[in-house]
Amino acid sequence: MGETFTSTLRVLRNPKLVNIIGLTLVGLVGVWLVVNFVKGPEEFVNVGLDGLTRGSIYGVVALGYTLVYGILQLINFAHGDVFSLSGLVASTILISVLGLTADSSNLVVIGGIIVTLAITIPLFAVVNATIERVAYRPLRNAPRLTPLITAVGMSFIVSNVSLALYGVDYESGSQLIPQGSAFTIGEIDFTWKLIFALALIIPALIVLSWFVTYTQQGKAMRAVSQDTEASAMVGINVNRTISVTFFIAGALAAVAGLVFLLEYNIRYDTGFELGLIAFTAAVLGGIGNLAGAVLGALVIGFVQSFNEGLTWHAPGGDWTRSIVFGILIAVLVFRPEGILGERTPEGA
Repeated sequence: MGETFTSTLRVLRNPKLVNIIGLTLVGLVGVWLVVNFVKGPEEFVNVGLDGLTRGSIYGVVALGYTLVYGILQLINFAHGDVFSLSGLVASTILISVLGLTADSSNLVVIGGIIVTLAITIPLFAVVNATIERVAYRPLRNAPRLTPLITAVGMSFIVSNVSLALYGVDYESGSQLIPQGSAFTIGEIDFTWKLIFALALIIPALIVLSWFVTYTQQGKAMRAVSQDTEASAMVGINVNRTISVTFFIAGALAAVAGLVFLLEYNIRYDTGFELGLIAFTAAVLGGIGNLAGAVLGALVIGFVQSFNEGLTWHAPGGDWTRSIVFGILIAVLVFRPEGILGERTPEGA
């Protein structure tokens, strides 16, 4: 029985068969998208813009997962819950502390968003770095299963802190963003929500890319991700580098939390599902690969929006989770290194 299963799995992972199956599925999806575009091009583009917004948010969260995994080979399951808590704290600052309402002027709202980011980004960067210092660093040399279980435990702890502070009610800041279109090209609507989301997310991604590529600390992060022991031998402070990585991941969670609050509703357990989606995006693009995480997130954002927004033979929202996690399973089976990831002896 075991030999039969192993042989079947070996056949399924044959490169030629994988390519045939993958190309067939991509071809079917492509035909479906083309037909929907022909039937309603304006609707198709509008739904695609919604997918761009969702994918951008998923991408910021996915970067937090892939940054940590790239250095520690650890899935920080608490990252999604840090995202949720940051969004809830942002709602308190925007609505309760600053007193912003739907009647507030755009200039006041923008100022409030800047103030909120100035508070939540350093706050949750420190929170995330503290989680690493308290929960993960003492287990640096422990068997790999131990920090994984600890990460699950930290997820429950952060989630229950959110529940204790905010209860089960949803919070939303969507009323602070003007409803409707900022401008229209033909029948394609570019909404204020899309503009606000991209105005916050794109600069965050640019700064992260610049930091990792050009700064000394970013180069240290890349070195540690490749070889921890060799990095320590040439004088890189590995513990500080790992703390900086968690610090940056927490800052990204704060940005994503505020954007999600302004776009949708958020509560204590929102980070669980969105964290799974972001993790799926990171795996799809190639876990540990920054560009891959963003690409995977955009793919999932478009998949979700097209599935829920298109009208011709779309499965509908009830199937969204099944489709997204079906993609994860397919990637793990047929291409575990992801779209942009590189095959390693461990993952081969």
